[in-house]
Amino acid sequence: MRRTTSALLSLSALLTASALAAPAAGAAPHNDRAAGASASGAFADGVPAGWEKVDEADLARITGASDRQKSLSASGRSTSGPSASGPSASAPADESGPVAIKSVRNGKFTATEVNYAAPHTGALRARSTQVLGAWESFAFEWDEAGDTFAIKSLANNRYVAVEKNFTGQAQNVLRARSTTAGGWERFVIYHNEDLNLYALRSTLNNLFVAMENSYTGPLQYTLRARSADVTGSWEQFDLYSIVG
Repeated sequence: MRRTTSALLSLSALLTASALAAPAAGAAPHNDRAAGASASGAFADGVPAGWEKVDEADLARITGASDRQKSLSASGRSTSGPSASGPSASAPADESGPVAIKSVRNGKFTATEVNYAAPHTGALRARSTQVLGAWESFAFEWDEAGDTFAIKSLANNRYVAVEKNFTGQAQNVLRARSTTAGGWERFVIYHNEDLNLYALRSTLNNLFVAMENSYTGPLQYTLRARSADVTGSWEQFDLYSIVG
C-alpha cells in the first residue's frame, strides 16, 4: 500500500473516460466569473499579492513541512479500472516523486483524459475524487536555466502544453500531448503561505491556470490558462505526493 502527502507523486493504473466531442469553434466561454484580462493585459514579471514564486528546492521544502501532511481522499469514485482502493496514509514529502493536482474550486484531482478523441486527447480535467492511478499523476520537472517547471503526465508520458491556438471554450486548455518541453509547456509555480496553496502560470501567455467549474459536457472541469490574476478558488490548487 502506498502512503500519501501533499505535494509530489507517481502511480500506475488505467481508468476509463468518455469520448470527447470537440466544442464548436468560436463558442463563447461560460465561466463561473469573468475570465479577466486577455493575454495582452496579463502581467509578465509581477507576482500576485500574497504569493511568492517557488523553485524546485522551495517546492520540496514547503510541501515537506509537517503542517502540509495530508491524506488523499479515500471517498469512492466509481471506476471500471483495475483498482478500487486509493491511497490514504500521509507521510513526509519525497522531492523525487511526482504530483497529484487538486482543484480547490471543486475539491477534485486532475486527470489526463487519454481516451478523449482528437483534437483534445490528453486534456487535463479536475474530475477525480481520489487518486487511483497514472491518470492523476504528474511529474514536475525543474528547468534551472529558465526558472520554470515542465509538467509531465504519467498517464501517457507527455508534457502538458497550453493550447493557445485552440478556439472557443478550448482556447488555452492544458493538454498532455508534447514529447519535449518548450515554450508552450513551461509554467511558473507560486505558493501562498497563508493559504498553503499553489497557483500555476503559463509562460506562453502569462496567464494563470483556472479550473472551469461551470463548463458543461466533456470539457467540464478542464484546466485552462486564462486568468490575469489569482482572484479565488478557480486558480488555487493543492499538491499531494505519494511515497513508496
